[in-house]
Order: sequence, then structure tokens, then C-alpha cells
Amino acid sequence: MAKTRQIRYIIFLKDVLILALTCFGGPQVHLTMFLDRLVKKHNYITEAEILELQALCQVLPGPTSTQTITAIGFRLGGASLAYLTLLVWILPGTLLMTLAALGVTYVEKDQLTNLTRFIKPMGVAFIIFAAFSIGVKVIKTKTSIFLMLLAAIAAFVFPSPYITPIWILLGGLATSFKFGEQEKMEKQPIKVEWSNFFLWLGVFMFSVVLGKITNNLPVRLFENFYRNGSLAFGGGHILKPLLYNEFVEFKHYLSPDEFLSGVAIVEVAPGPVFSISAFVGALSMREWGTSGEVLGSIVASVGIFLPGTFLIFFVIRFWNELKKYRGIRASLEGINAASTGLTAAAALSLYRPMAFDLVADLTIVLTLILLQTRLVPTYIIIFIGLFLGWVII
Repeated sequence: MAKTRQIRYIIFLKDVLILALTCFGGPQVHLTMFLDRLVKKHNYITEAEILELQALCQVLPGPTSTQTITAIGFRLGGASLAYLTLLVWILPGTLLMTLAALGVTYVEKDQLTNLTRFIKPMGVAFIIFAAFSIGVKVIKTKTSIFLMLLAAIAAFVFPSPYITPIWILLGGLATSFKFGEQEKMEKQPIKVEWSNFFLWLGVFMFSVVLGKITNNLPVRLFENFYRNGSLAFGGGHILKPLLYNEFVEFKHYLSPDEFLSGVAIVEVAPGPVFSISAFVGALSMREWGTSGEVLGSIVASVGIFLPGTFLIFFVIRFWNELKKYRGIRASLEGINAASTGLTAAAALSLYRPMAFDLVADLTIVLTLILLQTRLVPTYIIIFIGLFLGWVII
């Protein structure tokens, strides 16, 4: 019986690898492919169960698709299989983004400027489109409009990484008082297993203290990415403005051009959008040489993916009871509104340097039209941009 389970786990990991190599796009696209291979083809889990897991992961901070597929591994084989699932799922995308960062390092600045001439405004368009797509789904009341605008203005005027957690918490707190508008549900006592929560908190506190004591760059990077991974409500499209705010605007580890190149490249990378962290982490340690960039990629990837994994393991055990509390459900409105505002602020900050560039403006508009109409796949849009940057001087 145990051998049969092991064979099943190996087949499952093979399926995860296939998905990691072929899943392009965001969580909605990933979900379709998960349903096809993991439910219809091999029946690891029911459709109702995977949809429930997806819904839970969408309201937790962290990478939605990664948490979903990791939770499936957890359901099948416990923590050991879950962590193997996480590793297999993120490996292709993070490896590609690491190689992209190494390439950017050795490209002359003028060459990079020419090559990314169209990619940079396309990156801005992707973030604008993300803000619009999220906003259409979650901005439905005057309160959420107000919170979105406040968060956008605050993040644009005060480009600090501390703005993000403040506005996410304030947004959630503000709308939690609207619990009276939520439907009452019959509640039962919540039985909480705290081990994974304490693991999440312990790793965070340890990395903060160790970073302060040693002032070691890899340790500080781990803490930076771990914190952002703990606050990225809404998936990869929300993570991009968080990383831009901290590593470009605040710490200047990357230039806006380099960051936008990463935003564009991650759109053609398979697997999770969170793999952009490998790109940012590698370039943050470029002064350490090639080995430093590889180390930065590893540190960033581990830091960004771990908190979401700890949190899904923690919450999945009692989510069915927790979501019955009206204050919890009401707070999601403010969290989503603040996240949308932060995304909009990042788009505006990135657009500002190219505001009077007619070619950039036209590229943004055309990219938005293609994204909205879905006439051309995202990866084709990026390849067109790279080709134009290569052939047009």
C-alpha cells in the first residue's frame, strides 16, 4: 500500500512539473489547467475541492496558484509532498528569471535601453491592466473607491515599503466595521492548530533580528522578500508594485528600466508570477558577482514563497469556520481596495518618466487594447516588443 502511494506521489510530481513548464498567465488560466490535469485526468482531488482551495488562497497573502497546488500536495501526502510540490512548481520559472537577470547584468546599458524600448511601456501596460482587472472585480462601493484612492495617493506621494502593510491593514480594518452588511452564518467553535502560524512568525522575527545584528545583505534580502510575500494580497500583480516600491524607489537596487524588463519577461515565463522575485533578488546582489546573483535569486525565491506556504497550511485547517465571521468577510473589501490602489500607484510611478514619449504612449495603448481584447497571447506581445527593440535603432 505504501509503495502504491509513493508511485502515485511520483506521478503527481511529474504532473506538477508538466504544469510548471506549460502554465502561462495568471491564477485563472492556471486553474483551468489544474482542473484538466489534476482533476479530470488523474482525479487527485474533486473539482469542488480545488475550487474551494482556490477561493481560500485568493483571500490569503501570497501566490494564489502556488498555494493552491501546494495545498493539493498537502492534501495528498502531507507536508513532505507539499514542499516537494512547491519546489517542482517554482523551479522552471525562477530558473528562467535568474538567467534573465544574469543576461541583463552583462548587457551594455545602451543595448539594454534599445532592446527594452518597447518592453518597458509594455510592462507599464501590464500593471495598468492588472489594476483595472482587479478593480473591476473588487471596487463596488463608495467606501472601496475612497480607500483605493487614498492608498494610491499615499503610495505615490510616500514611496516607502512601510506604506504597503499600513494601508492593507487600515483598509481591512476600515471595512471590517461594515460587518452588519454581511449575512449571518451559524458559527461553531474554531479549533486552531498554531504550529504553522508560529513557524511563519518565528521565521519572520528571526530574519528581522538577524538582519539587524549582522547587516548581511542576503539575510536582509530574505527578510525583505519574506515580508512582501506575507503582504501580497491579490497574487503576483499586487507583488509587482510592492517590489518596485521597495527595491527601485526606496533602495535603488534596480533601475526602473531593469524592473520593467523583469515585469515583461515574467509574463512569458511559465509558472507563478512571483518568480519575478528571482530576477529582483539576483540584480540586488550583482555587486557580489555571478555567484552573488545566484545566491540573491535563491534567497529571494525562498523568502517570497515560504510565507504563503506556511499561511495556507495554517488557515486551511479552520477556514470553513473562520469565514463565517462577518467581520472577517467584511474586511476583504478594504484589503482588496487598498491592494488595487497600490497597484495603480506603481503604474503611475513607472509611467511618469515616459509620460511625454509618444512611442511609449502608443505602445501602452496598443498593449492595453491587445490585453483587453485577448486577440494575441501575452508571450507573443512580449516577443513582438523584443523584436522591435532589436531591429529598430
